[in-house]
Amino acid sequence: METFVDARGLSCPQPVIRTKKALEQMKDGCLVTVVDNEVARDNVIKLARSLNCAVEVEQKQNEYYIRIKKGELTGMKTGLAVESDTVMLITSDALGRGEEELGKILMESFFYTLTESEVLPRSILFVNRGVYLTCEGSPVISHLLELEKKGVEILSCGTCLDYYRLKAKLCVGNVTNMYNILENMLGAGKTISL
Repeated sequence: METFVDARGLSCPQPVIRTKKALEQMKDGCLVTVVDNEVARDNVIKLARSLNCAVEVEQKQNEYYIRIKKGELTGMKTGLAVESDTVMLITSDALGRGEEELGKILMESFFYTLTESEVLPRSILFVNRGVYLTCEGSPVISHLLELEKKGVEILSCGTCLDYYRLKAKLCVGNVTNMYNILENMLGAGKTISL
């Protein structure tokens, strides 16, 4: 039986996430994901190989048909452990340095992808301009609410909220202080700073 995922026109990381979900729902068989750009093609191929699935690619004009075979012989990995002792420190409302508009797009994509991850951080700490992400008008509120629903603690620096006059606009998580932020970071197995 062949399953089909049409990922044409979808931006990163949608083709990978849709392919991964389809593979997880299959016991065995063949999945065909269709993408319309080389980056999506390469990312879906990397996913399939990381899951120990056999992969074949066929190009038809500007589209790539990625045939992924899943079965007992492929030994597909079941995924990562759900438990995590990781804390994330978010210091800005944009990801990386460079063009601010691109950074905001990347940050939104990052949080969407995190909601789809099997491994979640224990806590996400928002400081400095990062607190804008937890407040009214943020493009990631729905993602943060979903993460909170999955048990991720969302904490925003009270001093930062006061500085930017955002305390009344907080939409997700709780207000915290520097002592609690430091305690979270020092008590974590791993801290990731963005």
